[in-house]
Amino acid sequence: MKKDRGKVWLGACGIVENSRGEWLVVKKCYSGLKGRWSLPAGFVQEGETIDDAAVREIKEETGIDCIVQGLVGFRTGVIRGEISDNMAILYCTLVDDAQQIIVQEHEISEACWMTPAQLAVDEQANQMLKEVAQSQVEHHMLDNMDHIVPEEVFGYTKYNLFIKK
Repeated sequence: MKKDRGKVWLGACGIVENSRGEWLVVKKCYSGLKGRWSLPAGFVQEGETIDDAAVREIKEETGIDCIVQGLVGFRTGVIRGEISDNMAILYCTLVDDAQQIIVQEHEISEACWMTPAQLAVDEQANQMLKEVAQSQVEHHMLDNMDHIVPEEVFGYTKYNLFIKK
């Protein structure tokens, strides 16, 4: 069953890098990304931050546990003049480098580790992934200042601030 997401979408994806400098990529079984390399991604759910969503989606799609280190970028667009489609691109590191990929076959047809150099020229990589792979994400990342405590008046139950240090 397709969920009604309204006309403003917020998604999160993660660049998960292993100790060899390779990124975790997946091929979706559906949508415009079907059969194309992309980053593990999905929609932010109610009561969830973008970094929580990225970690959850990566785990659901690949079985990989990771930690968000910072914000790399933000993709935003409008689909058919009516749907605001937004995606946070987060940089993540592995909890354990020895983890094995476990593909969630309902949504993902394939998952593997590839270098950014491979992805930048791979014809099966989606355009956003190619562009991100050509940049030096670790030098442009906004770091997570998760120790910041906002004013109590706002009632945040979780709060993150991503800024350039």
